[in-house]
Amino acid sequence: MTKTALISGITGQDGSFLAEVLLEKGYDVYGIIRRSSSFNTDRIDHLYQDPHEKGTRLRLLYGDLNDSSSLNTILRQVQPDEIYNLGAQSHVRVSFDIPEYTGEVTGLGAVRFLEAIRETGIKPRFYQASSSELFGNAFETPQTEATPFHPRSPYGCAKAYAYYITVNYRESYGLFASNGILFNHESERRGETFVSRKITRAATRIKLGLQDKLYMGNLDARRDWGYARDYVEAMWLIMNADEPDDYVVATGETHSVREFLEKTFGYLDLDWEKYVEIDPRYFRPAEVDLLLGDASKVRRQLGWEPKVTFDGLVKLMTDYDLQLAKQEAEARELKHTSTTNKARWGSM
Repeated sequence: MTKTALISGITGQDGSFLAEVLLEKGYDVYGIIRRSSSFNTDRIDHLYQDPHEKGTRLRLLYGDLNDSSSLNTILRQVQPDEIYNLGAQSHVRVSFDIPEYTGEVTGLGAVRFLEAIRETGIKPRFYQASSSELFGNAFETPQTEATPFHPRSPYGCAKAYAYYITVNYRESYGLFASNGILFNHESERRGETFVSRKITRAATRIKLGLQDKLYMGNLDARRDWGYARDYVEAMWLIMNADEPDDYVVATGETHSVREFLEKTFGYLDLDWEKYVEIDPRYFRPAEVDLLLGDASKVRRQLGWEPKVTFDGLVKLMTDYDLQLAKQEAEARELKHTSTTNKARWGSM
């Protein structure tokens, strides 16, 4: 029997990879998107088909984590076997600028989903996308499922609420509700304002003369970086475990932002120190200096292993962004040639 999955945040990095993985596994997939004046489906356009076509297995529905009624309506319509709540205001630095909105979507969005499950009476499995930002100013290194939380941003605080309300609904109502505490996971689909993609985009544009400088914040922050597609495989394993539980998902290695710069620029035969400048605007009001995960539990119980190394991740992202930069350079050259020709012919 074909399973049905519902994904909030399907147009994001993780949502797009998860949709791919689930479709490969034979699922029917529904994604929740917010209604807006423009489409933001670039990451899933290669998967999406006309909903009227025979055999289509990916459908998009309008809804919002700020709107309980839309979630109730979608659950009654779809009757999903699995719900992956990946939707959030997910940028940590931005959460300091819009803390209330971050709390509404990232925190209360989870309880709206869980309440919709309880009120409709359906029995899906529920996955909550938790974050290593829960640990913040960590009490111990590495961090495990038993490490106390100390979030250092509105985003981290909102994720803490979402984590605990998921546990609460599991214990109070017997829901199959699990948390995946994912450490930093990046990819060629990462948003360009996130530090990893910001670096690879800028470095490749600098290589081709499209950009002069890269402005950065704290270069000493150390993170446990993995590849996003590996991590959505962990989501599926967590969702299909025998019992609901909470799991840390991480590589067990830590690297600084400075190392990410060195690897990326070095791969392009550039000296990063010639192009990078520090801008205080990119520092957080409360910094998180070190996050390092211990994923022993998910490895032991569910057999998950990361496949892409740190070096492999940097190479993958840089190669992708180098192609984008080349396309941009070619488009500029074409535009310049066209403008020059117009000027030449116009003067004759």
